[in-house]
Amino acid sequence: MVKVGLIGLGTVGLGVARLLSERREMLARRLGRQLVLKRAAEIDPERRSKAPLAPGQLTARDKDILEDPDIDIVVELIGGTDVARDLVLSAISRGKHVVTANKALLALHGNEILAAAAQKGVEVAFEAAVCGGVPLILALRQGLAANRIQEMLGILNGTCNYILTQMSQSGMSYDQALAEAQAQGFAEADPTLDLEGIDTAHKLAILVSLAYATPLNLDPIAVSGISNLDPLDLQLAWEFGYAMKLLAITRNDGSLIEARVHPTLIPKDHMLANVSGAFNAVYLTGDAVGPILLYGQGAGMMPTASAVVSDLLDLARNLTRGANRRVPPLGSETALETPRVIKPLDEVVTNYYIRFAALDRPGVLSQISGILGNHNISIAAVIQKGREVKGAVPIVMITHEAKEANARQALREIDLLPVVSPPAVFYRIEDPHLHAAQI
Repeated sequence: MVKVGLIGLGTVGLGVARLLSERREMLARRLGRQLVLKRAAEIDPERRSKAPLAPGQLTARDKDILEDPDIDIVVELIGGTDVARDLVLSAISRGKHVVTANKALLALHGNEILAAAAQKGVEVAFEAAVCGGVPLILALRQGLAANRIQEMLGILNGTCNYILTQMSQSGMSYDQALAEAQAQGFAEADPTLDLEGIDTAHKLAILVSLAYATPLNLDPIAVSGISNLDPLDLQLAWEFGYAMKLLAITRNDGSLIEARVHPTLIPKDHMLANVSGAFNAVYLTGDAVGPILLYGQGAGMMPTASAVVSDLLDLARNLTRGANRRVPPLGSETALETPRVIKPLDEVVTNYYIRFAALDRPGVLSQISGILGNHNISIAAVIQKGREVKGAVPIVMITHEAKEANARQALREIDLLPVVSPPAVFYRIEDPHLHAAQI
């Protein structure tokens, strides 16, 4: 019998309790022994009352879980970072294995936690931390272990993807789409972490570490969110053949790694362009296996609980066979000792969508294109829309590949032109067709 202690009976915690209770016999058949939720800790009495557990299995004190010598695995589902860090390190110090769905905890304190676990000889599992019920961590740690991961493009936040879907398909404003997301339960009352790309960056830090066998490193990841999006740009991008998604992007670039989060234009025929609503997806390429798409529900009670219980089964199998730390948490025994450098955003080379509000006068387009040319930026396509207020019209350009630093400097100079109403709007593009056309 493998005994589990659960800390946190929020949405996901209740889902885990339900699965362990309702599917106890099925899980025992798959494991070959009983997987038992011995006790669950939750400070909120209302949440405790909703749990499908006997009164003797419930407590308001975390220490009742941590100090119980019979509990083999501690599941941390309280969220946040400071208290969660203390709980996880305390469990590890007592020789208990840990399962967590806490991406912020791992992104900020993962190196410390994983080092402590290695020293103590226990496991830390976190399948539910990225993409909920999609078995992405498992794929990177084991299924794709023979591959060098060349790139990953990920829709990792269901809230942002739902909002962008509503803006694109239903013509909603940003505020309308956000209100709808909150009404449907896809967005928190305070959705800042989601909308500003921070939640996605936490997840990307984990994926970079797994893909490239390197310590977790959140700080160098460039991050921007969707809170300032104008529906006009989604409409104009569509006319050029692009959909807008908040993407997490990472690439193996020789001695450097690209790692960035921002709204991105992708071709309409790209598989990620058709990922709608609150779903998550990751499109990755391995040098041996080629391109793969992993798609599914990235949040919610049961999808996330499914991932947590899969970790519990994996750890319980190891305990049953005495095969502790059979697969390192980051897929490599040396990951924490081999840091890789994140490429500065200014050095990234990509294509751009740029929108200017310019006076409707002869020669304006040549002035703009001249400045772009001075910074080694060539134009792949351009459209000029109908007249706006006081003679200003939107001019939209798609560029060939250019260095980020050059693009930003060119836009600063263009914004100073008297015929342009600043600031210019620009978004990065991920389009293999453009790359091929330039070659």
